[in-house]
Amino acid sequence: MNFQIEKLSAIAKKSSRLIIGLMSGTSMDGLDIALCKCSGFGKDTTVEVLKFKTVAYGDDFKNDIRQIFSRRDADLQMVCLMNDKIALFHAELILAALSEWNFKPEDIDLIASHGQTIFHAPKSYHQLENYPNATLQIGDGDHLAVRTGIITISDFRQKHLAAGGEGAPLAVYGDYLIFSKSGENRVMLNIGGISNFTFLPADGDAARVFSTDIGPGNTMMDQFVQLNYRDLQYDKDAVLARQGEVNDDLLQELLDHEFFDIPFPKTTGPELFNLKYLKAAIERSHNENIKNEDVLATLCEFTARGIIMSIKKSFTESDKPVIYLSGGGMHNPLLFEKLNSALPFAKFADTNQLGINPDAKEAVLFAVLANETVAGKPINFGDRTGVPSVCMGKICLTE
Repeated sequence: MNFQIEKLSAIAKKSSRLIIGLMSGTSMDGLDIALCKCSGFGKDTTVEVLKFKTVAYGDDFKNDIRQIFSRRDADLQMVCLMNDKIALFHAELILAALSEWNFKPEDIDLIASHGQTIFHAPKSYHQLENYPNATLQIGDGDHLAVRTGIITISDFRQKHLAAGGEGAPLAVYGDYLIFSKSGENRVMLNIGGISNFTFLPADGDAARVFSTDIGPGNTMMDQFVQLNYRDLQYDKDAVLARQGEVNDDLLQELLDHEFFDIPFPKTTGPELFNLKYLKAAIERSHNENIKNEDVLATLCEFTARGIIMSIKKSFTESDKPVIYLSGGGMHNPLLFEKLNSALPFAKFADTNQLGINPDAKEAVLFAVLANETVAGKPINFGDRTGVPSVCMGKICLTE
């Protein structure tokens, strides 16, 4: 047997594994690095986050990604170059973090790398006959494995696509394994660039579990701030949005899209919800002279409405769901006020109360997926479109 396969087999047989989970989202603000101790597998999985940090990206690196992000006219040479550059940069960040935390690469069993999404194209978006759902994440796993000396699991989304899904959201798998609780209907609401949630029923029935995108999270607000306010990356504490007023005509135009009528589960991305989408809505509502603060107030309301509509479609007051927040949007106080006011039948909390830093949650979930890839088996979610019962990720050896 190849000695690297022997090593992988030994890792799979361990009672617990040290796994580094990586996440770089559509906000492109930095890399989340979570060092996790994953014990067991399947419904017996337990996770302890030993260390966590977010390393901010510099402006030059973010600009390199933006050249090819969500663009149909992306330069293919730049796509190739960034596939390798992102991986090499992430490898350096991992090694630096391990040194800071007094760990050696040989102490770590696996890296679980989501990569950087540069285009997401479900059929509902591209609407092209005879073409499948598709998505593309770059940041090559082999480069990570060779540079760090740590076996790397990467490119998780392609198996989901191959098995009939849309490649997202993948949170359903990790959420089910580590957050389900008998007797409590849980909603794991992540407000990142795009908003999504996982439903975990109180009866623990995997056949009822689902995860879905529900619309924009921070992406349009952040893009608008970056375009119109020098040196600001986002509207911290909603200071600017609070100075504006919601424009009802613009809001209705923003909400007037067939995406919101597609049944769950579904996916979307900044390919749809972006400044071009905003500009078209402004023009249709004849609001070309609208103040920036009013735009931000309306965009915040737009994000809130998407979430509120989705929760109300899925739950009644008698369900008494507990909504556990994660992602950057949970730090937006105006958005939270809107959700709390419109969903009085729900209780709000965050994943800190479940033992996971909400800012680390997505990186942790990929560590859990990697743990399942080497040690677990596909979870039976039933025969349902969008939630295939598969293990995901490509295994990249170090030599």
